[in-house]
Amino acid sequence: MADPAEETVAAPPPTPAAPAESVSDPPVQSPADAASPEKVSPPAPASAPETRSRGFRLLGEDTSVHKALGGGKTADVLLWKDKKTSAVVLGGATVIWILFEVLDYHLLTLISHVLIGVLAILFLWSKATTFIKKSPPDIPLVQIPEDLAVNVSRALCNDINRALHLFREIAMGHDLKKFLGVIVGLWILSGVGSCCDFLTLIYIAVLMLHTVPILYDKYQDKVDHFAGRAHTEARKQYEVLDAKVLSKIPRGPAKPKKQN
Repeated sequence: MADPAEETVAAPPPTPAAPAESVSDPPVQSPADAASPEKVSPPAPASAPETRSRGFRLLGEDTSVHKALGGGKTADVLLWKDKKTSAVVLGGATVIWILFEVLDYHLLTLISHVLIGVLAILFLWSKATTFIKKSPPDIPLVQIPEDLAVNVSRALCNDINRALHLFREIAMGHDLKKFLGVIVGLWILSGVGSCCDFLTLIYIAVLMLHTVPILYDKYQDKVDHFAGRAHTEARKQYEVLDAKVLSKIPRGPAKPKKQN
């Protein structure tokens, strides 16, 4: 019979392993891996700003409304950047139109009445100061600067010369597009002139100069979109007209080349 002390004690059964959790801990990155340039992903490049094609522009790609109007004080008045001056100009034009068209004033009568009133007030004021022992009114000396008169006359001369040169080019048959454009413009102008007189036409032009530029500056993208479509359609119609009719019309003599 074996000795009980020599009997071996049976080992306990192995403990079952715990089930792995669904979320595992992130792997620990060694310092060597962290310092390796191959493991570090480069930063994403910044997306370039999206460029949008501006398409057809009535005033050109790089021309603003302010620049197209000549810039300076005139453009500020027409675009209502100088609101006081713009209001005075538009209000003065409205008063003049009401006086001549609504109240049936004549130009010579209006000028005479205005001068009579101004001279009478200043004369009586100057005489009244001698009785009340006050200084007479300081009436400034108004003169037209010579430079202003020269610049205005020079600008008018340049405009008239350009118009005469344009009419000469059209009369000689050098440019068919200009001929058609001038004919259409004069026909529209004659139709407008038959509906209203010259003063009303000037007043309408003043109103348009104070409204159309600022509206175009505000809604430039929409206006240019529709103008581009109209321009494309007009070019198609002109090409059809040129192929069927205008190509059969004899052109004028070619422009002589300038010799150096």
